[in-house]
Formats: sequence, structure tokens, C-alpha cells
Amino acid sequence: MTESGFHFAQPMWLWLLLALPLVVGWLRLSRPRRQRGREYLYADAELMPHLTGETRTAKGRDWKVVAGWSLAWALSVTAMAGPRWDYHRIAAFQPAAELVILLDISASMKIRDVRPSRLARAKQEIQDLIRLDPGIRVGLIAFATVAHVIAPLTEDLETLRHVLPSLSTDLVHLPGSRLGNALDKAALLFTPAEGKKRISHHILLITDGDFDEPDLDEKVRRLRQEGIRLHVLGVGTEGGGPVPYITAADGRAVISRLRPDELRRLAKLGGGRFELADYQDRDVRAILDAVLADADKQRVKGRPTRIWNERFYLFLFPVVLLALWLFGPRSRYARGAS
Repeated sequence: MTESGFHFAQPMWLWLLLALPLVVGWLRLSRPRRQRGREYLYADAELMPHLTGETRTAKGRDWKVVAGWSLAWALSVTAMAGPRWDYHRIAAFQPAAELVILLDISASMKIRDVRPSRLARAKQEIQDLIRLDPGIRVGLIAFATVAHVIAPLTEDLETLRHVLPSLSTDLVHLPGSRLGNALDKAALLFTPAEGKKRISHHILLITDGDFDEPDLDEKVRRLRQEGIRLHVLGVGTEGGGPVPYITAADGRAVISRLRPDELRRLAKLGGGRFELADYQDRDVRAILDAVLADADKQRVKGRPTRIWNERFYLFLFPVVLLALWLFGPRSRYARGAS
């Protein structure tokens, strides 16, 4: 039997066929004992067929039923073993893109100028991304003054969903926001290119833009030269709101406002897309479209996928016919029920 010919996907199921001779042998050996019950002590052997309703015709019919059940069992087991033959080859493709999400968890993300809060809205945007399931590897970094890798690049997006509830501005002990440190850590997560295989690298920054770093533009340009694009999703309003529990030197409240023009400029500098967070998935979908448009469909070299033609259903058709005969209106079960 060659690999390209007839074979079984799960041949271990065929061991269940050994149950057939065991059951048939047990029925044959136990038949005299089952026939000669205690009633034979009180009636003549000539009267027993009339008393029990068992005649020679009934005996022959019983063995037909056993044969029917045996054939149904053999066909069902063969179907479970997965008979298949013939195949066709397809080239395996995978989206050659990786995306690292930078989530701002600084104190200004507590502000409720968007409901329920800026941080909660940002988490909902990540949940929208997970639900859309772009089919690429995604990582997550939370940052304020210090950046922390929450999840490395992975295809299991449920991992990101499980860690989102634990992210809070309460994890930040020092006020402020340093985006440059987060960008450096994101660049370290990406898979380096091998040979001619090109992987599209993208960063999605989800923030209210409440940071001011003099060398930020230079870092974004350097990342762009390395083939890493920066997309920005702004959370908040231009009206802004006071940062909870933080006051200026003169005692007045510190107001944090969304700066869409600055964030749009940063995204353009990074070769990416800027979107304002809303309560639909349109914003995340637009950014994902930009990521996937930049990603090549990378063929897995030397590993074509072989798709077999499964034929298990051919063995199930006669099983259905046998079931109709075994449980039909003229079967022993139907007569017993009536």
C-alpha cells in the first residue's frame, strides 16, 4: 500500500473489528444455555417451541439479525478509521505580518471624557481587534514611564483577551509617559527577516497623546527605515478632562487633552494610519486593512500541503440501510414493541 493510494487516517480504530468474532462466539456458545431455562424442568421438549415462541424459522432469523449487526459494526468501524485515497496539493500560505500593540496606561488614561474611560475604551478597541481575528501574530506592551511586555508575539489572540482585565493605571507608580522606551521594546519583539522571506512589521499605538519627548520623531524615523510602520489610535476628546489625583505646582488640576493633529503627524511620519477611537470597529478595521495590505502572502517553501479526499461517507450509506432493515416495521424490535 503506497502513501498515495488507499489507506486509513486513523487505523487504530480497526482493532475494534476483533470484537466481532468474540461476540459471535459468545452468542454461539451461550445459545444452548439461553434456550434451556428452568421452564424445561416443567414442560416437554416438544412443547417448548410453542411455549417460548421460538421455532426453526425464528432461529434462522436471529442469525440474520446477528449478521446484520455484525456488518453494520464492521462498516461503522471502517468509517471511523478514515478511509481515503486520491489527493491534491495546495501551496500553504500565511500572512507575513506582525503587529505589536502599545497600550498607554498612564494616569491620564483614567479620564472619563469618553465613556466609560479612556483606558476602558482602549481595551474595547483591542477586543475588537481580537474579534476581527486578522490571522497575524500580535503582541502587547503596556507603557507609562516604563514599558512592560504583557504578551510576546503570538497567534493565540485569546491570550491577549485574558490579560486585558488585569491592565490598569494603578500599576503605574511614577507619573508621566515615555513612548520612546515602549517603541524600543516593540522593535525587539519582531521576528528578523530570513533570506528572501519578508515579514511586514507594524506597531499600533493606542494613546491619548499626553507625552512630550524631544527625540520621539527621530526614533519613529529610524523605525520606519528599519521597515517598521507606526499606526496610531487616538483615545479621548480635544476638550479633555482633569487627571485624577494629580495637581500642578500651583494646586490647580492638570488637564489632559487629546491632540489629534500631533498624533496624525506621528502616524504619517511612521508610514502608518491614524484613527480616532469610536464605539464601532470601523477604526480598528481600517488599521488592520492597512496592515494586511502591506503584508505579502508568504508561501511556505518546500512544504506544500496534501489534501486527501476522505471517503468515510461511502461506508455510512449501507449502515443507514442496515439500520432501516434492523429497526423497520417488520423487524423483531417493532414486533416486540407492538
